[in-house]
Amino acid sequence: MAAPTNTFATTAAIGNREDLTDIIYRISPTQTPVLNMASKSKATSTLHEWQTQDLAAAANNEQIEGDDLTATAATVTVRLTNRTQISAKKIVVSGTQQSMNPAGRKDELAYQLSLKSFEIKRDMEVGLTQNDVLVTGATRRSRGLRGWLVDNVNRNGGTLASYTGNTGYTAGTQRAFTESQVKDVLQQVFSAGGEPDMIMLPPAAKQTFSGFTGNATRMDKSEDAKLYSSVDFYVSDFGTLQCVPNRFMATREAFVLQSDKLAVAYLRPFQTIELAKTGDAEQREILAEWTLECRAPKAHGAIYDIL
Repeated sequence: MAAPTNTFATTAAIGNREDLTDIIYRISPTQTPVLNMASKSKATSTLHEWQTQDLAAAANNEQIEGDDLTATAATVTVRLTNRTQISAKKIVVSGTQQSMNPAGRKDELAYQLSLKSFEIKRDMEVGLTQNDVLVTGATRRSRGLRGWLVDNVNRNGGTLASYTGNTGYTAGTQRAFTESQVKDVLQQVFSAGGEPDMIMLPPAAKQTFSGFTGNATRMDKSEDAKLYSSVDFYVSDFGTLQCVPNRFMATREAFVLQSDKLAVAYLRPFQTIELAKTGDAEQREILAEWTLECRAPKAHGAIYDIL
């Protein structure tokens, strides 16, 4: 088959409009489970401090009738600290581009600011989960969950971080992720006084977790013939926990968390700063200054060194 002679085809045409949809498809993930789950708190200095209180150990308490008791020793509070961290992005859009009519967005500057705000939140999620020590100096760093979750753990060697001595974490030897490890940490957390309500897992560990045979709740909708094989809630001996996957945490650890004992304290909340013009361009900076406030480290736990 051949086209008739002198057929005017698109290959020769000049001026055909391009076929460009007015939608921009974004695949990069934007869910930030720790940042979304934690309460919001207020920091008033770059060194953020709070206190925790333990009760005296429980014991059999029996007294002589009419006795003049000796004063019981007071249990002092523990003062914990973390440093605020500045997370920021700068956007520069030329005056010409700002005057164009781009597909998928009406305002290039506003669009870029939106993208950078998502990126900062992703960066914060990495810090909230993976940072192990606080850093002072010109570039401050907030201690993340890895640096706080050291009291109720199941691990296979390595060295735990220390939130009192501000020493870092080193990994141990990886081993298979098992339900017995989760139960061990849950028991430790409960014995320490915690009431965890969330298990946070990296993607591969979430799939492994969904294969555990314990008391787990799977969604089964018979009316639409769909079986959801993932575990959404885990019913333990010490309460029901929501199972949440997190793309930004390290792949070799799982966290057992009590959500009301975590907060992100902001010295400066998310804000957009208009920068001075230095040429034919619009400049903006978007930033947040924040730190992780682990209100009760013993309320949480972790399984380290998992495959």
